[in-house]
Amino acid sequence: MLPVAVAAALTGLVLAGSAGAAGALGASAPPSLPGAVPTVAGAYTSAPAPPAPPVPVPTAEPDVALSIVAAGDVLPHLPVLRSARAGDGYDFTPLLTPLDPWVRSADLALCHLEVPVAPQGSAPSGYPVFGAPAQLADGLAAQGWDGCSTASNHSVDRGWAGVGATLDALDGAGLGHVGTARSPGEDAQAQLYRLERAGRTVTVAHLASTYGTNGMPVDPDKPWSVQLTDADDLVTRATAARAAGADLVLVSLHWGSEYRTAPTDTQRALAQELADSGSVDLVIGHHAHVPQPVELLAGGPDGVGMWVAYGLGNYVSNQDEACCAADTASGLLLTAEVVATGADPAAGTPAGPARVAGVQWTPITVDRAGGHRVHALVDIPDGTASLPAARVARRLELVRGAAGPAAPERATPAAATGPAPVVVPRTR
Repeated sequence: MLPVAVAAALTGLVLAGSAGAAGALGASAPPSLPGAVPTVAGAYTSAPAPPAPPVPVPTAEPDVALSIVAAGDVLPHLPVLRSARAGDGYDFTPLLTPLDPWVRSADLALCHLEVPVAPQGSAPSGYPVFGAPAQLADGLAAQGWDGCSTASNHSVDRGWAGVGATLDALDGAGLGHVGTARSPGEDAQAQLYRLERAGRTVTVAHLASTYGTNGMPVDPDKPWSVQLTDADDLVTRATAARAAGADLVLVSLHWGSEYRTAPTDTQRALAQELADSGSVDLVIGHHAHVPQPVELLAGGPDGVGMWVAYGLGNYVSNQDEACCAADTASGLLLTAEVVATGADPAAGTPAGPARVAGVQWTPITVDRAGGHRVHALVDIPDGTASLPAARVARRLELVRGAAGPAAPERATPAAATGPAPVVVPRTR
């Protein structure tokens, strides 16, 4: 056993050596660890984890809203052509300009070209065998129309050559067309228009047909050159267009009885058959040369109903009370409002289909004595230099009585909600 003094001395040396070794190794504190922070007592603990990034909340897509405008018969009698004469050619701009704001502001504008274009090398002509100058297509395009239906009782006034000349002129002006065709393949296709709105594409399919051709023969080896009205065929085409991706299907019909305001039983039956199919969103009627009622029928896509304008009357013509029935001077400019709801991921609801939410009509008229200029009657309550205010008031009264109460009158142009539509060419 060591003496107490020696033991104490050895103990001190051991303790001093331990402290020196610890100091040399830097081990006077526990080793530092990543993310470790000292506590108040000098001990170490892990730092709290950084907060997780916020989870983005899905935002609802905006709704789609757009307008489709349609007009009545483009019927250039010889006096109309004389008003459009410009040097060695024709300029329809002065006749159409007063309605520019109503047409150009639409998201999609569809006219009805009732007459064929005169084949190259032949002179333009009027009633009863029509043939318009090709410049008519240029004038319609310049005003803002995107396409026209071409099936009418005058489609083959100039024969097979006139059918081709008409569609060539419309192609040259960048206008869509449907109702006549240059080949079976072209006939089989609806005219499509694609509109980019709110990050989605709305595709509108346009179909057209006529009750007949005034007894003028359709080439027997080209029965597809003019689409004649057959309810089952129209339903088949409309259903196929929707199955191929069309969001809306519009049908232009040349039908009814001339100069008669009330729709015929045949018109009503055909319209209801199209509504019952669930594949047609809107029917646009022509031929009567006078305005006819606008009504909402039961049926339509998803059972929400289908609007039908039985007859839009005349757009531009040489008809008025001086020669014909008083209401031939006027027509309806139809505005269809289309709405499609956007998807709402937060609510778990998908994007809704495009549907015609409602229609309005605007009374229009032709100032025959004023160079066949076309006006919205609501724009000229005081008349023009050649159209007295009293006559304007009388025409307005006639149009309002014909259109009926189902759809409201529109007093201002629609406003475009996006770029011009893409006209998808029908391939031959």
